[in-house]
Amino acid sequence: MRKILPFGIAALSLAAGLLLVGETSRGGAPAPKIRPMAVAGSFYPADAKELGAMLDGYLAKAAPPPLQNVVAISAPHAGYIYSGPVAAYSYALLKGRKFDRVVVIAPSHYEAFNFSSVYDGDAYLTPFGQVPIDKAFAAKLAKVSPSIRLSGVGHTPSADHPEHSVEVQLPFLQRVIGQFQLVPVVMGNQDYDNCRALGVALAKLVQGTNTLIVASSDLSHYHTYDEAVGLDHKTLNAIGEYDYFDLARNLDLRVWEACGGGPIVAVMIAAERLGANQAKVLHYANTGDVTGDHSRVVGYGAVAFVKAAGAKTEDAPFSLTSAEKNALLKIARQSVETSVRTGKQFAATAGGLEALGRERGAFVTITKNGELRGCIGYVAPIKPLYITVRDVAMMAALQDTRFHPVAAGELASLQYEISVLSPLRRIMDTQEIRLGKDGVLIHTSDHEGLFLPQVATEEHWDRAQLLEEVCYKAGLPGRAWQDPAADLFRFTALVFGEGKPLESLIPLELFRNPLAALSLPARGSP
Repeated sequence: MRKILPFGIAALSLAAGLLLVGETSRGGAPAPKIRPMAVAGSFYPADAKELGAMLDGYLAKAAPPPLQNVVAISAPHAGYIYSGPVAAYSYALLKGRKFDRVVVIAPSHYEAFNFSSVYDGDAYLTPFGQVPIDKAFAAKLAKVSPSIRLSGVGHTPSADHPEHSVEVQLPFLQRVIGQFQLVPVVMGNQDYDNCRALGVALAKLVQGTNTLIVASSDLSHYHTYDEAVGLDHKTLNAIGEYDYFDLARNLDLRVWEACGGGPIVAVMIAAERLGANQAKVLHYANTGDVTGDHSRVVGYGAVAFVKAAGAKTEDAPFSLTSAEKNALLKIARQSVETSVRTGKQFAATAGGLEALGRERGAFVTITKNGELRGCIGYVAPIKPLYITVRDVAMMAALQDTRFHPVAAGELASLQYEISVLSPLRRIMDTQEIRLGKDGVLIHTSDHEGLFLPQVATEEHWDRAQLLEEVCYKAGLPGRAWQDPAADLFRFTALVFGEGKPLESLIPLELFRNPLAALSLPARGSP
């Protein structure tokens, strides 16, 4: 069997294989524009019989749980000897199913461009034959948003740009579901707003049709085995919690890694709007499991997005013991006192408490004589909880621009409250909001604002007032939450503190400070 190299080290196919099918036919009419194979013979066998035997072997060994109503999947896109056994878990779910159309969303590895490129050709070629493009659908998709274009950019291979991210999904699809029409999308810009535009457009166009959506993505690259396992499971946990907003943010900040993170986010957004309410992580492995070399590995995950009948989207359970809460409150106080008195960062530790080492978003609220003195937090789970509390406590004391920095003479009179955040879930119906239990975040392309769960109770707001005030806080009109371009997310918080519970501590005008888009940390008021 030919040597198949992992992502990033692909052997080049024969030059002839990288040429597009002729520009014109003998009769002078335009010839079909067929996207040729770029990595056949390197990422997977170029011989159809050999390729079929390989795929059948992977599919036979894959043992995903039985799942019904699969709306979308995510599968890796590396050389088959490395990622094929993992990808097979996603594709084995499709055995016996037929789809009229498959949309594959993949990242661009070689070309930089600021849009999502929908292939403008007639077909993709694999060793199993041509996969026809659904040109009518592709044209419709490209008209929905300025960030989606009909283009050959990101698709047309060359010797120095043998893009593989769509191509490697196709033999699996052909083997499992047979004939279908393809809509190949390669994302250049993978920021949240581009992902949202693509996901919303897809959901609108495929609603009520027999369409499968596929995200093409590997996970982390070139860490040690243990580092990769830890990092990849953070990404997979966020996917499993269906928190695509924090996923997108952490990928953008490079806290987590996935070369096709944007496609995953876009697929999650589309699948959710098509009724998916669960994300099931099916399998994980990395190159070290194949080669035995644990020094530099690439991670792979298989995920299914399903519409589970009767399932409810619940917040991930999270709790802390009294000892863990007290440890975090101590860290918050020591962080502020150390930074105010010495100007240095407090050297916090988890103290052997495992829960404090988990990544969680959190806010620290500081009060003095019953009045707010500062409140800042991380919405996304970008750091271990004990580090997050240390950092945002210091920033609440010294960097909340609504107040003068805390002085040493105030330290003894300060009290601390900590709010540990759950994952974010999009609000489908504002009646879902549980006043006093759910916090709310609004996001548009250039504005963002947030309130912690306790604010609505403290201010005696109903849902309408809460929604209006969070819009004001983001610098938006009061009814901006009704704009289709706005996203509303809810979250819960585990709230604990020193002394008595807060009682309407914050003047209303403090709520109306705009929160800069994508700013971290964020002010929670409190």
